[in-house]
Amino acid sequence: MTTLLLGQTLAFTADPFQTDPAGAVRHQTHGAVAVDDGRITDVGPADDLRRAHPQAQVIDHGANLILPGFVDAHVHYPQTAIIASWGKRLIDWLNTYTFPEEARFSDPAHAAATAETYLDLALAHGTTSMCSFATIHPASVDAIFTAGTARGMAVWAGKTCMDRNAPGDLRDTAQSAYDDSKALLDRWHGAGRARYVVTPRFAPTSSPDQLSALGALWSENPDCLMQTHLSEQTDEIAWVRDLFPEARDYLDVYETHGLMGERGLYGHSIHLTERERARLRDVNAAVVHCPTSNTFIGSGLFDMDLARMLRTGLATDTGGGSSFSMLRTMAAAYEVAQLRGQALHPAQLLYLATEGSARALHATDIGRLASGAMADIVVLDLASTPAIAQRHARADTLWEAVFPTIMMGDDRAVAQTYVAGRAML
Repeated sequence: MTTLLLGQTLAFTADPFQTDPAGAVRHQTHGAVAVDDGRITDVGPADDLRRAHPQAQVIDHGANLILPGFVDAHVHYPQTAIIASWGKRLIDWLNTYTFPEEARFSDPAHAAATAETYLDLALAHGTTSMCSFATIHPASVDAIFTAGTARGMAVWAGKTCMDRNAPGDLRDTAQSAYDDSKALLDRWHGAGRARYVVTPRFAPTSSPDQLSALGALWSENPDCLMQTHLSEQTDEIAWVRDLFPEARDYLDVYETHGLMGERGLYGHSIHLTERERARLRDVNAAVVHCPTSNTFIGSGLFDMDLARMLRTGLATDTGGGSSFSMLRTMAAAYEVAQLRGQALHPAQLLYLATEGSARALHATDIGRLASGAMADIVVLDLASTPAIAQRHARADTLWEAVFPTIMMGDDRAVAQTYVAGRAML
């Protein structure tokens, strides 16, 4: 049976980093989204769709804004419980908080409980899909895919592989990393909406043999994504230089070991050389901007000009990031860009959090409010708090109405989240 969701609708018709941002969207003040069997079948004026579907169930969201569900392109769901932990630099933060918490995932019950908590928090903030690192424990991958499947969500995830420069209880080997990852890939990749991602944590925690083993696994399964970290902090880059003195730069470490390609996701990518930028562009790889993490851990300021030349996703980087909210993440992206003299339009921010991140994941059926896409949808109340409401009341344009929610909104702004057409809140 067809369901009509009524409200304001906003859909992208072009990439706002490649054209006039304000002209890259189609906005309907009195719009509707038709949903049937978990997919969007039509988007248009409410009156037109009501006439076309006279027997449809109608859910009226009033003046709320209907958007594609948010897509978080780089998270560490095992770090849910340690989000907003005080720390210094990246390596200190990993040793003090991350590694002790990830060691707890040797217990499958702990992994399952954390996956449930994380996904419920994500949905409450309007996030309907994510790409997550797990831990070295295969059960941590099973946990996030099992919880995602129960909710009908599209989830990308992989076993995080480390065989050096990590505590003994968090190290695998080159061979076990390959074997575990292959078994998990065979079990989960393409099972419903689950997608496996080959996942070396980052160059410092993998030996050359392990990087090569994971590169081989990726080459054997080229439809999978590969995710890792790249050039997050300057002291990290210096460490990579010491560990791999023969490499031209950080990215060359990955390329040498078969971990460079179009379906690669390179998180952070802050301190890139011109050669690295050129190589990423040459292979059409994707970078992922993690603004709350980059400021929280003091990593640096991402260059948003990369979004004009590369597929670019946006991410909370839970729990190095300081919020589960993609709204807060958009606000941080705006603030970081301002510090670099790059003023981002609201359309560009919304694009990064939806279709931009979906494109980074090579996903064509999420992140879009369009016929044929999955009905993964977020509905935003544009006057969710007194502070936002008083600013919204003075709005004369769409963007004046939307921007206060981007800058000041949180889970209170999420009126409803739909996954495959099913209301989740």
